[in-house]
Order: sequence, then C-alpha cells, then structure tokens
Amino acid sequence: MATPIKRAFRTPLAFAALVMISIVALLAIFGPIIWGAQASEVNISNMLAPPSWEHWAGTDALGRDLFTRVLVATRLTVLLTLEATAIGVSGGILFGCGPFLLGPRFGKAVTWFIGIAVAFPGLLLALFFAIIFGAGASSAALALGLASAPSFARLCQTLVAGILARDYVGAAQISGSGRFRILIRHILPNIGEPLIVNATIGAGSVLLSFAGLSFLGLGVQAPAYDWGRLLMECLRSIYVHPIASVTPGVAVVLAGLAFNLTGESLAHALGITSLGDLGLRAKIRSLRHDPSITLDTDEPTQDAIVCVRDLHVGFPAGLDIVEPVRGVSFDIFAGEAVGLVGESGCGKSLTALAVAQLLEEPAQVWAHSLIFHGTELLDCGNDNKETTKARNHLLGTSMAMIFQDPMTSLNPTRRVGEQLAELGRVHGGLNHRQARLRAIERLGAVRITNPERRARQYPYEFSGGMRQRAMIGVGVMLTPKLIIADEPTTALDVIVQEQILDLLGAIRREDGAALLLISHDVSVVREVCSRILVMYAGRIIEELPSADLDQARHPYTRLLVAAVPNMTTDITQPLPTIPGRPPEPGPIVGCSFSPRCPLADDRCRSTDPDLITNGNTRVACWHAGQPLVQIAEVVE
Repeated sequence: MATPIKRAFRTPLAFAALVMISIVALLAIFGPIIWGAQASEVNISNMLAPPSWEHWAGTDALGRDLFTRVLVATRLTVLLTLEATAIGVSGGILFGCGPFLLGPRFGKAVTWFIGIAVAFPGLLLALFFAIIFGAGASSAALALGLASAPSFARLCQTLVAGILARDYVGAAQISGSGRFRILIRHILPNIGEPLIVNATIGAGSVLLSFAGLSFLGLGVQAPAYDWGRLLMECLRSIYVHPIASVTPGVAVVLAGLAFNLTGESLAHALGITSLGDLGLRAKIRSLRHDPSITLDTDEPTQDAIVCVRDLHVGFPAGLDIVEPVRGVSFDIFAGEAVGLVGESGCGKSLTALAVAQLLEEPAQVWAHSLIFHGTELLDCGNDNKETTKARNHLLGTSMAMIFQDPMTSLNPTRRVGEQLAELGRVHGGLNHRQARLRAIERLGAVRITNPERRARQYPYEFSGGMRQRAMIGVGVMLTPKLIIADEPTTALDVIVQEQILDLLGAIRREDGAALLLISHDVSVVREVCSRILVMYAGRIIEELPSADLDQARHPYTRLLVAAVPNMTTDITQPLPTIPGRPPEPGPIVGCSFSPRCPLADDRCRSTDPDLITNGNTRVACWHAGQPLVQIAEVVE
C-alpha cells in the first residue's frame, strides 16, 4: 500500500509542486558549478543587449548574461531562505515551549510577549531588525528569522498545549520526569509534522521577503547577488531593457510558489488541513483497535437495504477529536419507513450524511461496517478507481437525499428541469431528450401542476412547498432503493407538511423504497414510520415500534412524547419543554442524559449504560421502564 505522501504526490498539483521544488534544488546545487564562470564574464561591448539566442534574457550594464546569473543566484537565494526559516522555526520552538519549561509564573510573560509580537506585521518587524543589524546577507537572514519567529511560536504554543492534555504526558509527570525530558521525549516528536509543513509553507514567504530586502539594498551586497539584488540592478534600466527585470522576478515567484505548493501537498498527505487535524487519522486508528472499547460487531443483517454497525463521525478539536456521532448501529429493510428523532444537535443529520457518504474533510467516518444494498461503503483500504466509480454510481442511482432547505439545495441560476435532467444524464445514462422527459414526468409525479412549464422555471419562482416537492423529484428521479429525508417539512405550514408526508408515503409504496425520516417532531415521525430510533448526544438510546411510542421505556423518549402538545393541552399554560439542553460534543462520563433526567442516580452519572436488545426494542438506560414521578413538573 502506498504511503500517504506517495499518494498525495500522485495528484497533478502535488506532482507539479514536486517537479518545481526539485528543479529549484538542482539549480541551487549545480547552478554555480555549471554556469558560474559564464555568469561572471564581463563584456563591455555588449552592455544592456536585448534577448537573443546567445543571451536569452539579455545582458546587464556590464554585459554579463542575465539568464545564467539568475540560475547561479538560486544557490545563495535558497541558502539564505533556509537560514532565515531555520532561525524563525528555532526561535518559534524556543518561545513556544517557553511557557511549559518556565512554568505558569514566568510562562505567562512569554505568552504575553508572543501575543504582542504576533500583532505586528512580519514585514515591518523584518525592516525594523534589518535597520538595527545593518545591511548584509547575514543580517537580513537574522532579521527575517526573528520576524517570522512569533508566528511559529504561536503555532508551537498551541501544539504544545494540546499535547500536554494527553494522558501519557500526565503519566510522565506523575512518574517524576522533568519538563525538559518530557519536552524532548513526548512533546517535540508529536509536533514535528505540523512544524515541518508550516516551515515549508513559510519558506516561500521568507523567500519573497528576502528578495524584497535585497531589492531595497538591505540584503545581499555586491559583488554577491541573489534574485532580489538582480531585480534591483535591472530595475535601473527597465525603460530601455524591460525584459531584464522580468527574469529575476519570475524566478522569485516560481520558487516561492514551489515552496508553498510543496508545503500544502505535505499538509494534505499528512492530513493536516488545520491544527486540529494533527494526529486525527492516528487517533481514529487507535480508537478502532483500542481493546478497552467494545464495538458492536454483530454480523450484518443479510436482507437489510442498509446495515450500520458501530458508526462514528469525528471532527478535529485542538489536537484531539470529538465524536458527535458515536457507536450508532441500525438496520433498514426494503420498503420500510424508519424515523430518527431527537433534539437539535443530537447527531441525526450527521448520521444520515455519513450513511450517504456526503461528509468531507475534516470530518472522518469510521465503522465496523456500513453496508448499503450489499456493498460495503467504507472499504477504503481496497479502494481503486473502479471500486470508487462503482460505489459512486450505486449511491447516485440507489440512494436519494432530501435536504432540509431546498432553496440552498437547488442551484438558483439553473432551471429546475435542467437540474433534474442532469441526474438522469450523469447517473441514469439517458440522453438529453430522455432526461428532459423524465424530469417533467417526475415533477408531475410529485404533484406539481403543469410540470412542463414549471420545468422551465427557476427555483425562486417556486413556493416553499413546491421547492420541497422538486427536491423530492430530484430524489426519485432514478427510482432509489433508499430515501433519506432530513427534516423535509421544516418551515412549512401544517397543510403543506401533510401533503409532503403523504407524497413520501405514496412514493415509498409505489416504488418499494425504504425511507429514513429525520425529524425532531415525534408526532410527525409517528404518523409516517413503523419504527423509531431515538437519538441523544450522538448515540441511539432507544429503538421501538411507533405503535409503542406511548409505552417508551427511556425517560428521554417519554419526555419527548410528553412535550408534544395535543388537543387536551391546557392553552392557558406555557408550552411544555424538557429542562436543560443536550451536552456539547466531547467526552461524556456516565449517561449523557443524566443531568436532565429525573431518575438519575450516582450509577447513571458514573457509568454509561449499554444499548440492550429485548425483542423488537432496544434501550440504553439503567432505569428503563421505571415511572417518571410527577412528569408534569419535569416537563415545564
């Protein structure tokens, strides 16, 4: 299997970065050896000559060949850039680790100093230090290094703070290891990757800044020369010899771009698109193989259209990850309607997006198994172009996703019929005429009057209910096996809500499609679905038939049902609510519902209950089925 870096450099952009940085490195090594004598050859009789076959970029005021001088200047430019970058990274590590080494008393002063230094623009700091140190290559390198140190220090400080929160650092401190030993053995090895990546990206900026200092006369001094010095010398004759100033300028831009693209490619290869991505994949791998974590390893149900076992969704948070979806398992069978309910922020939509493979980085999805229509969707280790194409075709033709807000799901600049027809052409293999007729037919099937005229209209010409019907039309364009409807009736009046729900039911009956209906409204789900999954704080806490919803065993489910007003609700009283709010994503000790549960005891607050199966129901509660005392007082 290819390493992440090898895979990253297979992309066209990363390959171009590799080629560019390799050319820069080769010119820096061999340029002075090959062209050094030619670049220094003075020819007074050929001063300021225009470009020719003999002198591709012309000559300077002493008749020296400009193109070879630019090639030879690569070595000094790159060496000074690396020197300044090394000074910046070293200073950044020193100041970034200072608060940890000095302790909280003196470390706070270092933190204040870093904050003040970061507030100043880097180029102004570089000019300030360059004036103090004086003109010269070494002085300019030191000035740029010190100017870039604060940004590296802030990065290092953030990374160190995240590592210090790890358990193994705490164990090392308890064992008596000193701060310097912890820094060398535990901290620096774990922050090396992002520092290298940011140093590579920062080298491009340092190169541009160094060229600027030399251009101003504060950098390299004659007779030595770098690209900035050549640019300054050639600028004097720009009106009579404009191509002379272009050549070193192009070299500066291309080399800076090479450093930046290489850094970005390394970041992508290592999974570091932000600070929070550091170690995310490694953390996921450790979660998959952590023996202390019990996975739901039940064998997949053979006849289920969707089979999910131990689904997790993780997002970067500092140097760790949070899991807003954790350990979700369920089955959906052909033609079945299943409801997924819970308050906002419980992970319902993330679960659906993970099943539909619509989550992108930095989100990470992993599971014991995630099978749709007989195909394992997370078999990433065996991915190739053919399997990826086949999986995308399966998802595009057999799974439909109806989003919560159709106005943001439909392209406002394209006609509705075109958007439906595109799906038929891309995934259904239809020609333009067939796709257009199919789009009109589908708009009619979702009860949009005069579908031929409506197909030529834009989304803003549709009402809210019509846009939602059009989104359903997009979903059933190719007769899917599963329809995922994420809050399809949000912001619609009750009459239109009833029409949309009736439409989904009719489509499910006619096409035999399974339906996963996501909603926070228990009454809506109860009307449409035969089975209900109750979700709270990223996990399923109860599963039961909708007919048994009034006999739910989990306190959260019973409080949800009690919070729904009905015809007997006293209108003179405030609407019932569940006190408190769901917890924020992150580590949870004990039952996640215990802070809001009227039955919670010490066991609930210390130990998270397992999801226990009992016949056709599942529940995760230490007090499942126990009566809620004075439920009217709880739901208020």
